[in-house]
Amino acid sequence: KTQNQLISVYFSRDNFASLWGKMGRGRVELKRIENKINRQVTFAKRRNGLLKKAYELSVLCDAEVALIIFSNRGKLYEFCSSSSMLKTLEKYQKCNYGAPDLTSVSAREALELSSQQEYLKLKARYESLQRTQRHLLGEDLGPLSSKELESLERQLDMSLKQIRSTRTQSMLDQLTDLQRKEHMLDEANKTLRQRLVEGYHINSLQLNPNANDVGYDRQPAEAQGDGLIFHSLCEPTLQIGYQPDHDIAVATGAAGPSLNNYMPGWLP
Repeated sequence: KTQNQLISVYFSRDNFASLWGKMGRGRVELKRIENKINRQVTFAKRRNGLLKKAYELSVLCDAEVALIIFSNRGKLYEFCSSSSMLKTLEKYQKCNYGAPDLTSVSAREALELSSQQEYLKLKARYESLQRTQRHLLGEDLGPLSSKELESLERQLDMSLKQIRSTRTQSMLDQLTDLQRKEHMLDEANKTLRQRLVEGYHINSLQLNPNANDVGYDRQPAEAQGDGLIFHSLCEPTLQIGYQPDHDIAVATGAAGPSLNNYMPGWLP
């Protein structure tokens, strides 16, 4: 009876609540803490505890421990039991990647097998392309069925249409280019012809500065040919009264057969 009373007193309402609370705090659910402040506080506490545990492990067990922590803001926290973190990392790389193991050998064998399979695929593709080329050239058509021959015929028709279309387009492009060059040459010819006319006109003015004056004793004779105008300038001669026949002959010979508008010498 006394033992039952002690048990009932111990498991009273308050003691039961406190005991249940202690029992319920045994395991915490691992998930992201949504509250930012609580998350930062938890990170600080557990970071310090982790660094402390790494230090205790290195001291108690004489172990080489390296610990690297980055916060969500990118801040670095580290602990190294040796004198240099870099030496510890180099040691880790040598142990992890330096010595060959069965895994690397199996990986090499798998790579060789994959390369061999790829070679066989490429070889089969090459042989298939060679057969197709011979069929397009009209060779080795005996083993083909009627459907395969019809398919080959359609391929040849499509290829022929494509070749004709490409040839027609090439000819049209060449014709357009030739027309453009013809137009350019025509324009250049017109420009040169105009320059030649201007050059002859300037030369005639230099030879006879008074060519533009109106006189009773000369008329220029123009000869047109191939689009160019040539001016034949005559020596000015004054026909007053009667002139001897030899003067008329001299004037006629100087003017040439194209000048026939001079006044005869026998007119008063």
